[in-house]
Amino acid sequence: MMKKTVILSFVLMMIIHLMSCANNLGSTVISRPDEYTHVYEAKEKIILNAIAGVIKDKKNGDHVSIDLKNNRVDSDYVVSDDWRTKTSARVKRLNWKECEVYLAVTTEKKTQTGWEIRRLLGKEQYDSFFSVLELKIYEEMARIQ
Repeated sequence: MMKKTVILSFVLMMIIHLMSCANNLGSTVISRPDEYTHVYEAKEKIILNAIAGVIKDKKNGDHVSIDLKNNRVDSDYVVSDDWRTKTSARVKRLNWKECEVYLAVTTEKKTQTGWEIRRLLGKEQYDSFFSVLELKIYEEMARIQ
């Protein structure tokens, strides 16, 4: 009984917290999308394939293009009501065993003057993407071997 009460109170606190943040959701207009980075120990091609796989798995784009020449992955826009989202990533080799991934998720809201870039995701969501990407990289590595 005590365990259920603790869990219920935790869930209630989370709901209250989310409701208090709902007013600010997507209200910050920015000039360019936020970009976060993470370093992985894998080759560029493996990382690019893994990024494309994560984007497809998370339904962040139906058409995902991999540019092996420029080490880029780009999705098409996913439109939902007055919002659209696009995911882009670049991979840069740091040394013989490490690559750095630059990830930007562009979220735009349709207004009377056109599309405005808004901040919808925080660092926590990018960190979540990078965690899932790390698992996908290991899957890609296992598939090749």
